[in-house]
Amino acid sequence: MQIVCPHCAAVNRVPNDKPAEKAKCGACKNALFTGKPSEATAQSFATHIGRNDIPVVVDFWAAWCGPCRAMAPAYERVAGELEPGVRFLKVDTDAEQQLSAQYNIRSIPTVMMFKGGRMVAQRAGASDAQSLRAWIQQNAG
Repeated sequence: MQIVCPHCAAVNRVPNDKPAEKAKCGACKNALFTGKPSEATAQSFATHIGRNDIPVVVDFWAAWCGPCRAMAPAYERVAGELEPGVRFLKVDTDAEQQLSAQYNIRSIPTVMMFKGGRMVAQRAGASDAQSLRAWIQQNAG
């Protein structure tokens, strides 16, 4: 299984018979799973979406957005619960305006799920941990 490092965006092969939660990056030696969402840039985003063999959930947010800040603890909690089966990313829409335009982000927070390089689900608006977890589990399978 291929897993992209949240620290350096190197693509790592993780054997199916080894526990993924203990895997380390071959390039930077950091843990491949931290239990927390990772900040993504346009460059690392493309690698995560295109090369991860697990679903990737992306939170498009901005620092000035109240609903985004309100949802952040729930997003982080769900990341801690569902990794290593799902990769969690955060994209700052102010810093990554090109990505926001590419994915037609009209309101934030917007959460998208990608599998195999394609967007498979999307939802706009803040969510609590329970509804976010249910949405992810429904669409990840």
